[in-house]
Amino acid sequence: MTKTFGAKSTTDEVLAGIDLTGKRILVTGISAGLGLETARALASHGATVVGTARDLNKALKALAQAGLDTTSIELAELDLADLASVRSASDKLGVEGRTLDLVIANAGVMAPPFGLTADGFETQFGTNHLGHFVFVNRIAKLMCPGSRLVILASSGHRFSDVDLADPNFDRTPYDPFVGYGRSKTANILFAVEFDRRYRSLGLRATAVHPGGIQTELARHMGGDRLQLLFDQINLDLAREGKPPMEWKTPQQGAATTLWAGLVADADDVGGRYCEDCQVSPVVSEQSIGFGSPGVRPYALDPKTAQALWKKSEDWVSETFDLRHAGARADAETPLSQIS
Repeated sequence: MTKTFGAKSTTDEVLAGIDLTGKRILVTGISAGLGLETARALASHGATVVGTARDLNKALKALAQAGLDTTSIELAELDLADLASVRSASDKLGVEGRTLDLVIANAGVMAPPFGLTADGFETQFGTNHLGHFVFVNRIAKLMCPGSRLVILASSGHRFSDVDLADPNFDRTPYDPFVGYGRSKTANILFAVEFDRRYRSLGLRATAVHPGGIQTELARHMGGDRLQLLFDQINLDLAREGKPPMEWKTPQQGAATTLWAGLVADADDVGGRYCEDCQVSPVVSEQSIGFGSPGVRPYALDPKTAQALWKKSEDWVSETFDLRHAGARADAETPLSQIS
């Protein structure tokens, strides 16, 4: 890499000078917020974008309002909270057989009231982790050697480690932020294990925190709860002698996704957690608040990552391992060769 980016870098700055013509990139959750901006930035640099959405009409309207030519973006219906929908969407992509150069697991839900997915999993864990776990693994055979998986995580992983014994809060009181923390830690651990398993096949994975952005993600929190969280972050920052938090724009928030997926060296970001267009430091001190960069050690623990993968397979009744899956998609030009 010849240029350093940071917290205020935008998608267009990160992709400056990069031609993505001929590249096919999948983004989940493109009907709003970061997913919409990610799709816009990729399409503006020539990529063919495969965008998933639970509501295709909403996605079409959002794309049109963003000034995007909807004929240049392939849409796929996908409800991550319903594994039947996940399997249907992945099967359709598999039948088409067209390869992917980058997969961005962007969609998610944050801090809703307690609920269960169509398959009986706690809403956040079932949607943010298990939905993506099944979808990504089922389409991984389409990924070209040299391509990457980028999973959107969050500093919210600091709320909680995963709980492999009680993922659905059957024996513990439900707390929406603990549930969010479990799902975001699971996102990071999924990237860690995907990268470990498949780097020998030329596939890499990383997890990213986009920063604080005012998007639909916080729709379940309400203004008061969101403000309380914002105030707590600023109290933590003040105790650390740092300036208050500033909201990012969607263009700044999606920059780390594109940096990790298309710009950063694969060996630098593979199996890591990134934010502000940088690889994050590992921070074990509880005194370091949510507003400061850093990832908790438990979110990168390789043994927990392997255990989560196995448990996730058990929960969804499906086994995934490309190393023993037979023939894979033919290679195209690796993203590492884009200049």
